[in-house]
Amino acid sequence: MDFYPVAIEKLIEEFAKLPSIGKKTAQRLTLHILNLPEDEVKEFATALVRARGTIKYCSICGNFTETDPCPICSNPSRDKSVICVVEQPKDIMTMEKVKEFNGTYHVLHGNLSPMQGRGPQDIKIRELVARMNADVKEVIIATNPNVEGEATAMYISRILRPDRKSTRL
Repeated sequence: MDFYPVAIEKLIEEFAKLPSIGKKTAQRLTLHILNLPEDEVKEFATALVRARGTIKYCSICGNFTETDPCPICSNPSRDKSVICVVEQPKDIMTMEKVKEFNGTYHVLHGNLSPMQGRGPQDIKIRELVARMNADVKEVIIATNPNVEGEATAMYISRILRPDRKSTRL
């Protein structure tokens, strides 16, 4: 793209690094940002920097949060005897929109994928096992319905105690 100034090319490259953003979409986003009023661009940049600086992972479930523990884990009305295991924090957001689940969550931050070199040590399975106590009655495994998600679900169901109810969503 020799016809763009270096600063525009760099911005296109950065947008293209985002998931599901190809070169054309990155180009459209870049041109949109450049056409915004300067104060809106500064507000956008400030929001990015602020989110990156204040958002952390909940020490209990691994969800995104500004406070630790997160609002879900610290909510006394949530059913702590049920843990829904998901791959990413975005999966919690999806589940919460439905407003049907009142248990807690555990975010693995990935899945098992031998082809990509991801094993149990690379995701938050140890932390899940550490959360298992007498109060936990059921673990709902809500990993994605693909090969990696199924492998992850099978692995988790095998390492959990046999007396613990394990449900595959």
